[in-house]
Order: sequence, then C-alpha cells, then structure tokens
Amino acid sequence: MIKVKVINESKHALPEYETNASAGMDLRANLDGPVILDIMERALIPTGLFIELPLGYEAQVRPRSGLSIKKGITVLNAPGTIDADYRGEIKVVLVNLSNEKFIVEDGERIAQMVVAQHATIEWESSAELEETVRGAGGFGSTGVK
Repeated sequence: MIKVKVINESKHALPEYETNASAGMDLRANLDGPVILDIMERALIPTGLFIELPLGYEAQVRPRSGLSIKKGITVLNAPGTIDADYRGEIKVVLVNLSNEKFIVEDGERIAQMVVAQHATIEWESSAELEETVRGAGGFGSTGVK
C-alpha cells in the first residue's frame, strides 16, 4: 500500500476500490452539465481530481469494460499515462465508437485508474541481441490457436 496525495475539486467522493481484489478505481465525470458524444466523436472529460504520485509510479487511465461492451464508449489513448511529476487535473479522453449518441452525465463512472510501479531504464548500446525461439517474428508469428 502506498500513500498518494490528492486534491478533490469535484462534487463527488474520492475513487475507491470496489472489491478487495480490484486493480483499478473508477473515475467519475465532473461536469456542470451533460456532454453529448456523437457517433465517432471524442471529448476530454474532467474529473476534478489532482494527484501527487511517488517517484517510480504512474497512474494508468483505462476503459471501463461495461461502458465499452454495452455502449461502445472507450478511452481513446488507452492506457493514458499520468506521470509522477504531473500536477494538473486528471481528464479522460472518451470516444464514442457506437452507432448512436451517448450522453455523459455528471458523476458517471467513465474510466478506471490503476496505479502501478514502473522501472526506469538506461540504454546499453549493443551490436547484437540474445537469440530467442521467436526471434524477430511479429504480429501473428506465434500462431492462431
């Protein structure tokens, strides 16, 4: 468990884990009025949340599976990354991939946020890489079943 500083300027409670095994917390839209997403339209939806992550951590903004399968609404840059040095408001880029308009209401759960530890690398130039069974095989190279 890590502590993350948060400023909540929204009208809503802080995000919570829905179960003790949940990896993500649902983010809610913080709107003055509804936002209508037309077919194939995208919008930047504010949450009213500002966070201070410890160094070595990131927050990933991901789609909610229920909104994706039931309504065709997803996060366009999934996963969106919030770096430890970002101090601005968390906003979510939603896109409507369905065949009908979608209305985003204030307080609606629009995405989920997962906080994860990450590594920082240092490049080591090399003339060759270690051989593997897969080698340079790309998309679909490991078979279809």
